[in-house]
Amino acid sequence: MNRRAPAGFTLIELMVAMLLGLVVIAGVTSVFLANQRAYRTSQALGDVQDNTRMAFEMMARDIRDAGLTGCSNDGRVANVLNNGPAAGGSVWWANWDNALMGYGGSQADPVTSTGTGVGQRVAGTDSLMLLGGEGLGASVQANAEPAATFTFNEASSDFKTGDVLLVCDPDHAALVQATGLAAGAISHAGTGGSPGNCTADLNYPTVCSSSSSYVFATNAQVTRLRAAHWYVGNNPDSSRSLYRVGLVNTGGEPKPTAEEMVRGVTGMSIAYHQSGNAGFVAAGSVGNWALVDAVQVHLWLESADQRAGTDDRALRRDFIATTTVRNRVN
Repeated sequence: MNRRAPAGFTLIELMVAMLLGLVVIAGVTSVFLANQRAYRTSQALGDVQDNTRMAFEMMARDIRDAGLTGCSNDGRVANVLNNGPAAGGSVWWANWDNALMGYGGSQADPVTSTGTGVGQRVAGTDSLMLLGGEGLGASVQANAEPAATFTFNEASSDFKTGDVLLVCDPDHAALVQATGLAAGAISHAGTGGSPGNCTADLNYPTVCSSSSSYVFATNAQVTRLRAAHWYVGNNPDSSRSLYRVGLVNTGGEPKPTAEEMVRGVTGMSIAYHQSGNAGFVAAGSVGNWALVDAVQVHLWLESADQRAGTDDRALRRDFIATTTVRNRVN
């Protein structure tokens, strides 16, 4: 019998097999790339939403507490700070009239300059100034006037020399700097400290030349002043972020300090509701800032991944949130 010698694949068979393999590989690669793009887009969207939640939550906390002293005294606030209006000062955080005030994109902002430098406000974006109590820190056991000393019910507190404090009872509140500290007590004598106090008298209304004294009621509340200024600024990575200027006690002196809070916030527009009005208006149309009882914040954000979108660009979204001012809503 004639036996046929063993033979391999023909050239045509190999080419067909390679073609089929390439088709399969191309299909798998296409599915992989599609899944990878979908994952990147979903992750970028999640990051944008997380940043949005953080931004709105932090801003809402300051907005809710704007003008809050800790006691129901209908806005009666004495101010003995040397850089406050009663002493001829004009510093934004030492003026209780700035408890809530906004600036439109075309308006000059007294807190931060507009420009292209790191930390500067982005042109055309709104900003918001807020003052209020930081939360109850201690209660007064005795108010020794004119010795300008508060003794607390608590054995100790976390207050520091140089802290700007809000002291209040049902009659009124007072904005004052702690110029001395002892166990369970603070002093607010006019001398010492920066900026210091123009008088030891905490009567309302404020008279810096007064030699009389006001004795706060037992269990009067004492808290730190929370000063916050929100704006969109340029960050160190040539992008934009949401910034907050807060009051930081540095060596016994309160200093406004800007902090980068949320990256990827590219724009901000703010509208305000005044008590008795039907809708929200821009900052330039607010007639009386003391009547603003709700703030509507519109933020624009983009993803850190600059190719997360279907167009190979950053994913961009905008969100709106409305917050009521707790101290002004009946």
